[in-house]
Amino acid sequence: MSCRCLAGVLLVLVLASAGWAVPPLPIVTHDGRPYVELTRVAASIQTKGTPPAQVVATPASTRAQLRAGGKVVTLTRNWSQVLVNGKPVVLDAPVRVKRGVWLVPESFLGRVVPALLASAPIAPVASRLAAAAVEVGLEDVRVRSYPSFTRIVVETSAAVTHRIESSGPKEARVRLVGLGSGTNAQEIGDGLIAEVRLDRAGADGILRVVYEGAAGTLRAMTLADPPRIVLDVSRPVDPGTRESREQIAPLKTIVLDAGHGGHDTGATGPSGLMEKDLVLDVTRRVAKLVEARLGLKVLLTRDSDNFVTLRDRTSFANRQHADLFVSIHANAHREAAADGVETYFLSSEATDSAARQVAALENSAVQLEQPAGRGAAQADIVKAILWDLAQSEFQVESSRLAEVVHDSMTQTLRISSRGVKQAGFYVLGGAAMPAILLEIGFVTNPREERKLKDTKYRDEIARAIFAGLAEYKRTWDQRARAAAETRAVTRTR
Repeated sequence: MSCRCLAGVLLVLVLASAGWAVPPLPIVTHDGRPYVELTRVAASIQTKGTPPAQVVATPASTRAQLRAGGKVVTLTRNWSQVLVNGKPVVLDAPVRVKRGVWLVPESFLGRVVPALLASAPIAPVASRLAAAAVEVGLEDVRVRSYPSFTRIVVETSAAVTHRIESSGPKEARVRLVGLGSGTNAQEIGDGLIAEVRLDRAGADGILRVVYEGAAGTLRAMTLADPPRIVLDVSRPVDPGTRESREQIAPLKTIVLDAGHGGHDTGATGPSGLMEKDLVLDVTRRVAKLVEARLGLKVLLTRDSDNFVTLRDRTSFANRQHADLFVSIHANAHREAAADGVETYFLSSEATDSAARQVAALENSAVQLEQPAGRGAAQADIVKAILWDLAQSEFQVESSRLAEVVHDSMTQTLRISSRGVKQAGFYVLGGAAMPAILLEIGFVTNPREERKLKDTKYRDEIARAIFAGLAEYKRTWDQRARAAAETRAVTRTR
């Protein structure tokens, strides 16, 4: 019997002994993984003497809540960490929203439901049984230093939870609950962090982040496929600099980037549709809508079938002091049935293996650059991808932009959503502004290729992207007004 099955059997026995029963739920396969619908989970559980479990969410929400037995589970789409009454629990796959339906990985039943159903003595037993079923080991510890923060990635053989136990002036300590084996020690010396150490603490691991000087600000997140704990330690910021960053300026200029071009055709469909032609046409349509209806200045990295290096695309946006950068592409997959849209923003840690593969495919365009520039481009490609000016300062804003545009596309086009993901796209690496990359469909899918050839459908794609940009601008303007009002009130005090 597999570890997963053993954990499930033991869990059912524990809950049954306490008088609880969780009926079997239909399994939905998504991205090759087993999922269950969140509303079905809610309908299947109810604690004695309490109202029925309730899901609070909409298809367009970034977050959802499952309320049961006086407890609240907070879920975030595309993230594998959920909060149970504020305490983090890591699942083995991210939460997804497919055609407006919230899906949770099957591991949710074993790792979260017992906490909602079980009384105080039972929940720890169930947790211990689930934890004992899988021996979690250390796979890798890697550290990357950026101008404004240092990123520490702890990759494990299976998902673990983490808890920040202390964050003092000299060091921070993070407990990796359930990390059964593995130690590591690295001297960093990047001006912020002197050393990173992973030591044993019984059945857990303790990660110690030792500072060189002033302590940084620690932010933690979890990623799946493979399972990782990602810790970003921000360098201390001068108060005057922080205040200036909180001043939100109006959006004025957007750069639209049609992927590939010239001798770089991009992906090619079974009947000959070339990605470079498709995305240029869609990009032009988006540009017309944005100029006519949003009043923004729109600039294109290419307006014809010419080749532009990956580095020059964001360099152009930086020179023009653009406020947003949107790169438009079409997807490809070795499986002809692969379909849907997905949206990316920059990160040195890809969301999953599929995201890494897409980034690798798009980054391969660097091989097509002229020999004179190719060596330099290859030499610093990793540095460009990991350049923090885009990542630390604009990552949150890029994530917001990605969510809004992606939701607009999936709802307007009524097309399969492959989610909002992170990956190391070279074309986004140098953008000194919020930047996203859209994959508007699969040219390698014969059915999608036929749709992507149709001019009416291209208009629908352009309108969907435009609607997302319009919604993002609306919320941006609201935040700008609120920030201005706050500063005005502060000055009058």
